[in-house]
Amino acid sequence: MTLSIYLSGEIHTDWRDQIIAGADGLNVRFSAPVTDHAASDDCGVAILGAEPDKFWHDRKGAMINAVRTRKGIEEADIVVVRFGEQYKQWNAAFDAGYAAALGKSLIILHPPEHDHPLKEVDAAALAVARTPQQVVQILRYVQDGTLPG
Repeated sequence: MTLSIYLSGEIHTDWRDQIIAGADGLNVRFSAPVTDHAASDDCGVAILGAEPDKFWHDRKGAMINAVRTRKGIEEADIVVVRFGEQYKQWNAAFDAGYAAALGKSLIILHPPEHDHPLKEVDAAALAVARTPQQVVQILRYVQDGTLPG
């Protein structure tokens, strides 16, 4: 079986690359939001025209990015949402809620210090991982029943 996996959340570290590399040999297909921060922030005004107010600048970008995000989550078998240490990722929480509402298999990835603020998000997940390697181990087990060795 081919698994379609959407990698949502924090864009400032290489966690996606670690999961993709670790999943080598599995029958999986990955998708993700645009992870170029400047492109993600400015796509709305670059495509639809400048905005004098930063609120509308950001909103245009968020709306265009949502087209890609919704499609990726809707087509995914599994949604992995990463919450990083440094920023409050409201968009990641929204993605997790959207995936949960669609009945998607949800894996949350975050450090232990986020356990309390993310308790409701974690409760909607089928797994809460601490490392990208744990996510890979989950994918490997789901795909072929192999436990870490």
